[in-house]
Amino acid sequence: MAGELSITVVGNLANDPELRNTNSGIAFVGLNVASTPRTYNRTTSTWEDGETVWVRCTAWREVAENVARSLTKGTRVIVTGRLKPASAYQSNTGEARASIELEIEEIGPSLRYATAAVTRRAREGSGAIDSNPWNNAPQAAAIPVATGDAWANPGAADGGFAAGDSTPF
Repeated sequence: MAGELSITVVGNLANDPELRNTNSGIAFVGLNVASTPRTYNRTTSTWEDGETVWVRCTAWREVAENVARSLTKGTRVIVTGRLKPASAYQSNTGEARASIELEIEEIGPSLRYATAAVTRRAREGSGAIDSNPWNNAPQAAAIPVATGDAWANPGAADGGFAAGDSTPF
């Protein structure tokens, strides 16, 4: 939608995704992503961790199902989505806090320190949606056509023309 802020977060999953359903049967999953910035301190020649940023992420429908089947706690992920307005709350210790919430558009494992095997899921529903988005299906067999029709089969030996005639082009 127009006016919404899209961001990308790289971090680790803080919990295993748990697939749930709304009362109307729509699948969703909520998860927390922790992102901790690291900087190199030249004076001490060491890496220093900054303050961890926690992002509450929500995925819906097929994305939620795929997340629940594919990702586990500790997995480094790359998440892109729409930033929602922060909600203020009070912690158990009485501190005022705000949570950052993200509605997931795309999510996947980071391949910087790991490998992944991708398995494509079959699409469900009517034939209105192309079930092969990469268009890598094997070629269909040729449909047999009448040999007497020059327009249907212009490469035929007789071409549908009398002997000695050439094609009209």
